[in-house]
Amino acid sequence: MRELRPEKLHVTFHEGTSEQEPSLPRKYTLTHSDATGDLFLTIGAEYDQKQISGFYTRLMRDEVLAEIMNDGRGPSLHVYCHVSGGFVFGAAGWRNDILHGHMRLVIEALRYGDRDLFSAHSELNEAPVKVHFISSCQQRW
Repeated sequence: MRELRPEKLHVTFHEGTSEQEPSLPRKYTLTHSDATGDLFLTIGAEYDQKQISGFYTRLMRDEVLAEIMNDGRGPSLHVYCHVSGGFVFGAAGWRNDILHGHMRLVIEALRYGDRDLFSAHSELNEAPVKVHFISSCQQRW
């Protein structure tokens, strides 16, 4: 399992999104570069459609989307992982295994990238994390 290398995490806040105020919805768009190992995280009220509509991302479906929500019982972090497989390579089962193996890194990148919010609002450190694996395949892993 890879460890987070902060120098490889590039964080962008959408205009109007505070680094310390927990405005909801708060959505995270996380992509990566296989060539450099860099992670790209955008934080905002909406997912960064530009970030996930690039040619490579459309072919490989390497994005992870997440959001902090309040369902009336308090805040929770929902992480959505696409595991249907890429158009070029990467069968769904193989991608599912990779995402399971990297989930700790994904959560760490989200929390580190938004560390000012988590520091200012310590109750978020106790929020449940729910991971959703999304696939167009009928097989369950």
